[in-house]
Amino acid sequence: MRSYAGRNVYITGGSSGIGLAAARQFSAAGANVAIFSRSQQKLDAALPTIEAAKGSAGQKFLAVQLDVGNHVDVEQKMDAAVRSFGVPDVLVNCAGVAWCHYLEQTPYEEFERMMMTDFFGVRNTVAALVPFMKERGGHIVNVASILGVVGVFGYSAYCPSKFAVVGFSEVLRGELKRYNIRVSVLCPPDTDTPQLVEENRTKPPETRAISGNAGLMQPEQVAAAMIKGMERGKLMIVPGFMNWLTWTMKRLWPGFVFSFMDSDARKAQKRAAGK
Repeated sequence: MRSYAGRNVYITGGSSGIGLAAARQFSAAGANVAIFSRSQQKLDAALPTIEAAKGSAGQKFLAVQLDVGNHVDVEQKMDAAVRSFGVPDVLVNCAGVAWCHYLEQTPYEEFERMMMTDFFGVRNTVAALVPFMKERGGHIVNVASILGVVGVFGYSAYCPSKFAVVGFSEVLRGELKRYNIRVSVLCPPDTDTPQLVEENRTKPPETRAISGNAGLMQPEQVAAAMIKGMERGKLMIVPGFMNWLTWTMKRLWPGFVFSFMDSDARKAQKRAAGK
């Protein structure tokens, strides 16, 4: 990992999960780290652990309560953060929510919540900070999911929001290149985070059967893979061998991937029916 000494790193969703793990690793590399989250309680708990990981004296840290889905809130608080903390050299959009259930058990409000947080939240922070970042360049990482490239049973609300993040990131790659702003999109598999615990509450058996194939990663592993991918200048960062294999197979032989998932779903349905 290269030195990020003196660099300003902004991380939405930085109070838990992958965002918190990334914040600690950037802190250990000497970066000034600002985290953003809706929960003040989580921010208060997270910030001391990020500071404790710092790699040198003189680093700055900031925690800001923020709803990424509210574009007015984002514009105001990001503007204030830039004025007090400095222009970000790295922006990691990690704030997200998840929902998993059958389509008919997924209310409209969940579709709206996924899009407002998982996609519009990314759009809002990028739109607020790019005008500042254009002056000296930087790196934007948008956290999507392997479910942003593979549509999986039970994720009719979540998958579209993450597909949108992937497409948005590809657009940004071209638009921001002339300003020396690199763009990456992180597509992890299931990761041991509070978000996974939440989605497991309603996850259908078919989804559990399919999801089990890609394995489970720890937030620290995903964050390390993200930073390594950034350093290599990758657009698509797909951590984990089985996760990478799924992504590769979906691109080259999508029919095979779908048939494999359909087989797992049928087996789960038979088990549920007692057959």
